[in-house]
Amino acid sequence: MTIEYKFNEANLIDEFKKYIDSTYEGHYSVNKFQATEFVIDGGHGTGFCIGNVLKYAQRYGKKGTESDARKDLMKVLHYALIQLYIHDTKFGSMQSISFDNVDSYIKVDLTDFNAEISGITSER
Repeated sequence: MTIEYKFNEANLIDEFKKYIDSTYEGHYSVNKFQATEFVIDGGHGTGFCIGNVLKYAQRYGKKGTESDARKDLMKVLHYALIQLYIHDTKFGSMQSISFDNVDSYIKVDLTDFNAEISGITSER
């Protein structure tokens, strides 16, 4: 089955993987060790990762160019992915979760939201 993505996910995931690969080749890696490994080994991985997710999410669009803002989003994703690894290492992998019925997990009632939007629109 071929999925027709609505938000360019396939290309963005490919780009994200290339970004992660670059962190293994760049200044983030010393003698094939990631600095984050030392933080995780010291027992501070979750605080470090979640702190960096918050840092880069809050910085998004406030520093540098549009390209810098995009890099901040990549960093948010990367630290979130590392935290997922830490979570799975601590609590076990969640590969047994089925996403077949993901719609049943995501239920949003927009009635009040739509009413507020209608009220705002009609006031103008």
